[in-house]
Amino acid sequence: MRILALAWEFPPRIIGGISRHVAELYPEIVKRGHDVHLITVAVENEPLEAIVDGIHVYRVPVEANNDFFQWVRQMNINMLNFAREFLAVNSMDLLHAHDWLVEESAIAITHEYQIPLVSTIHATEYGRCNGIHNDTQRYIHHKELLLTQASQRVIVCSEYMRGELQRALDCPAEKTDVVYNGLSVERWQNITAEHEHDFKALREQYAKPDEAIVYFVGRITYEKGLSILLNAMPRVIAAMNDQVRLVIIGTGDAYSILLQRQAWDLGIYHKVLFTGFMADVDFWKFQKVANCAVFPSLYEPFGIVALESFAAKIPLVVSDTGGLPEVVRHKLTGIVTRVNDADSLANGIIEILQNKDHVQTFVDNAQLELRERFGWDKLAEQTEAIFFKVKH
Repeated sequence: MRILALAWEFPPRIIGGISRHVAELYPEIVKRGHDVHLITVAVENEPLEAIVDGIHVYRVPVEANNDFFQWVRQMNINMLNFAREFLAVNSMDLLHAHDWLVEESAIAITHEYQIPLVSTIHATEYGRCNGIHNDTQRYIHHKELLLTQASQRVIVCSEYMRGELQRALDCPAEKTDVVYNGLSVERWQNITAEHEHDFKALREQYAKPDEAIVYFVGRITYEKGLSILLNAMPRVIAAMNDQVRLVIIGTGDAYSILLQRQAWDLGIYHKVLFTGFMADVDFWKFQKVANCAVFPSLYEPFGIVALESFAAKIPLVVSDTGGLPEVVRHKLTGIVTRVNDADSLANGIIEILQNKDHVQTFVDNAQLELRERFGWDKLAEQTEAIFFKVKH
């Protein structure tokens, strides 16, 4: 098949999870004998056309604009103009669009050129905001509706998301296919390999020698449940005789300030370190000295960070929301706790920190799961089968 793909981010442009998803899925699709042509947004110091891991990548310039929605509209105009020139000399069997941001260009292409459309919905505005409450949310929600309605098949990353699309977008279950997000085990084996490094000195940057390190990594937003994690920490600190430190990694300035105030009010500010942004190479090193990862999300379509913890051999605690319980199997590959419940979350963290031999089983099981359930080769095979449904 000749596949034309649209995504607003692709490495080195990384804003959310779409970038890595696209960068790791399509090389496996190429390995299965298909041609993938990706239209994305230009990045400084990157060529406008290149072949990256077998993917034909076309980066379309889009001028900066303080109005995000105007910027998205201009991106779609530029993508569509490029696609028209491209399709004048290239025939495609399939169009694959990622999320509402490329809805306008995707629908125009599928209508003008009668190319079957498959869309992947990575998350919904309804889910992120716990409903649709204002004009901005209604605008995005409408785009998601149009994209799913125009698509022959819709791919989501969890059974939870299949249900959410039914509830939020009235997208029929029989039109929706579940393909989990994945992780390139080979890539992680390379980047998490122990290189020469003074891990004792590294550890001292984050905690005292006798303190266990618990961490969260991700966007610092309300739906990530960090206020629940902070509320859980006094019990964890008490159970661990004060020998624990929480490290919060990620950006979100306005909400970070509220969380720092919450930590102060709880009397645990001295036990919480907010690092802000951490480059990948520094994060991979940091994981070598951490003891427990925690993802207490209130909303999470899948939870790719959980797979990254699997790969780094870090035991983890998650909430039972969204796709997380599908990724992390309770007492098999990690601890699953009740969502929005600080006591349940505290119990999970304490269990991990106080039962190191027991949780080694979780880590070992997670290594198997990475290959059997979340390897991109297997997920590409599932995606290919969906593409064939549409082509035929």
